[in-house]
Amino acid sequence: MTSPDEMQTVGVERQRKRGEMIAVCSAKGGIGRTILTVNLAVALFKKNISVAILDGDFQFGDVGLAMDLQSTFTIKEVIEGIATLDEHSLAGYLCHHDSGVKVLPATDRPEYADLVSKEAVNKISDLMLLHHDYVVVDTGVGLNDHTINFVERADQILIVTNLEMAALKNTKLMLETLEILGLREKARVVINRANMESVIQATDAANILDEKDPIYIPNDFHICSQSLNIGIPFVINQTKTDVAKGVYKMAEMITSRREIITFKTSKSQSLLSKWLPRKRTKGGGNE
Repeated sequence: MTSPDEMQTVGVERQRKRGEMIAVCSAKGGIGRTILTVNLAVALFKKNISVAILDGDFQFGDVGLAMDLQSTFTIKEVIEGIATLDEHSLAGYLCHHDSGVKVLPATDRPEYADLVSKEAVNKISDLMLLHHDYVVVDTGVGLNDHTINFVERADQILIVTNLEMAALKNTKLMLETLEILGLREKARVVINRANMESVIQATDAANILDEKDPIYIPNDFHICSQSLNIGIPFVINQTKTDVAKGVYKMAEMITSRREIITFKTSKSQSLLSKWLPRKRTKGGGNE
């Protein structure tokens, strides 16, 4: 008969077999979140690590476009079969990219996003984590309900920004919000296009965001734009470029943290409900 101590050991071992979730977020659109998500996933796979992408921008996800995927299934079809979904049936829904990365695309119509519930997303992501070392989630812009759920469950959070003042302002607000939610220690800032021509230098941006050790991705607008338009991640066909080397370095940093932090389910309030009471009314009081 198994002793309580042995049962606890088995439970810990099962937790350790869970893959690691990386949530890639941004406080502003158009700063390269999706292109970095896709290239990071491919760079991770090249290290002989099993990787899947979950397109978490359920209304307007572009992962399929960035990887030139002609997928038969999206998360909509997975949701329709959620009642009987298991790790084996989910595998049949995933799209296999030529790089080896598996992808669960977002819905192909924005109105279908309403079908995606938090409970369904949690079940899907848990099943994906059972069979992949990393599940990289490309979230929507800002902090909507789904993104809050992803960052709560993530083991690592990458906050993508650039040297534009609007992006930095919104990113600082996002980081402050993560601090309120008790998630700041999991987050790391990625300064994209870090050597672009700007009145703000990359080191200034790090100081503005109070980030001691950001990840810097070099600027190469032509390569990134071409990659997105033709649907081929630049870490595949432009490996010698500075921007590809920057992504490979980011992948190396991420894999150096292989210890998994098991996510904790909230016992009473959701993280979003903890945040909302801090919003202030026009009269200056708390809502």
